[in-house]
Amino acid sequence: MSSPALLRHPEDSMPATAVAEAGPAPAAPPKTPPKTPPSFGTLALRWYRLNQGRLRATAIGIASLIAFLLVWHLLTTYRVVFFVRFTNVPSPLAVYASFTKAIHDPKFLMHILLSCRRIFIGFSLAAIVGVPLGLIMGRFKLVHEIIFPVAEVLRPIPAIAWVPMAIMLWPTNEQSIVFITFLGSFFPILVNTLHGMSLVDPVLVRAAQCLGARERSIFREVYFPASLPHIFTGLTVGMGVAWVSLIAAEMISGQYGIGYFTWEAYSLVQYADIALGMIAIGVLGLGSSLLIRGAGQLVMPWRST
Repeated sequence: MSSPALLRHPEDSMPATAVAEAGPAPAAPPKTPPKTPPSFGTLALRWYRLNQGRLRATAIGIASLIAFLLVWHLLTTYRVVFFVRFTNVPSPLAVYASFTKAIHDPKFLMHILLSCRRIFIGFSLAAIVGVPLGLIMGRFKLVHEIIFPVAEVLRPIPAIAWVPMAIMLWPTNEQSIVFITFLGSFFPILVNTLHGMSLVDPVLVRAAQCLGARERSIFREVYFPASLPHIFTGLTVGMGVAWVSLIAAEMISGQYGIGYFTWEAYSLVQYADIALGMIAIGVLGLGSSLLIRGAGQLVMPWRST
């Protein structure tokens, strides 16, 4: 038979002071409920708030295009004559019918591809030459004094005036058209790069020099980043002028291209094709400008806002 002392709880044998100091047993930590992912409606509301400005601009742009097409349709349907004659202007439906026919014609696609290739070559050469030359002219006063007067004399000459000279300078029509496209985009790029260089804070330049930066580092770290907004402005303007120059050259001396397509449609009295060529030029120019602006946002993320 066991003794009563052996059946007692261990705490009964502990002194009262030890039990008081030990205190009650620690409570288990409360269980946090699992977080539920946000609902689709919440995510959609967040996305709308972040993109509210862009959605508003897109909606206004679509509405303005629809209004333009409606006015165009009414003016051409009723043959309105009010200072401007709309008797021979094709309707939007006629242009759309011409578009559906042209997209199945390999010759029309070849016109577009050749124009895009000429723009790419001429504009790329203008950017490769114009941006470094503008940086050097903006940095070194002697270079600016030598080149700037010549550039200012050549800059006001329109692209169409360069067509006879370009035909004499280059052995083929293709090279002359690319040359005219190069000239059209070169001067806006050069002038805007020079303007950006003139606005660089000289305090930043002196600070870089005091820190021991060499000329190459100053160009890379100070002048070029500070001039980037104006450089991309020049690229955007130059792209628009490049398209104007290209169309003028293709209409006069070209055998292929969207400009030649538009002029040929005028010669053959195909009014719907004339409007189709004009719209194609506008869409291609818009797409080119959007590509440059997108590249600018990638290179300058601090200006996205």
